[in-house]
Amino acid sequence: MIKLNFSRELRLLTPAQFKYVFEQPLRASTPEITILARRNDLQYPRLGLTVAKKHLKRAHERNRVKRLCRESFRLLQHELPNYDFVIVAKHGIGKLDNPTFTAILSKLWQRHIRLAKKSLSN
Repeated sequence: MIKLNFSRELRLLTPAQFKYVFEQPLRASTPEITILARRNDLQYPRLGLTVAKKHLKRAHERNRVKRLCRESFRLLQHELPNYDFVIVAKHGIGKLDNPTFTAILSKLWQRHIRLAKKSLSN
């Protein structure tokens, strides 16, 4: 049975881990959200989130975005390549409703899966 947990080991925790992804990322983006990715040496993907107060003033709005991102990652973690992912929220993300937001995330995850397969074949 596949475990769909989101434990501590599946998260990017330190500034150095985030910096590693920001140095040479693969990007998939929409006007509201960007997912950056970079290959890691582990056997599983990891996730980091950046949601600035500049784009979402209220804490409950930032928490909603982070919760939806974590849930999306948790459900797809076994399909994703062994990359470190950083989700960057941009202006206008707060205006999206939950179904639209999850659809956008799903599309971006699929794009990263395709990019990873393409880079493996090269």
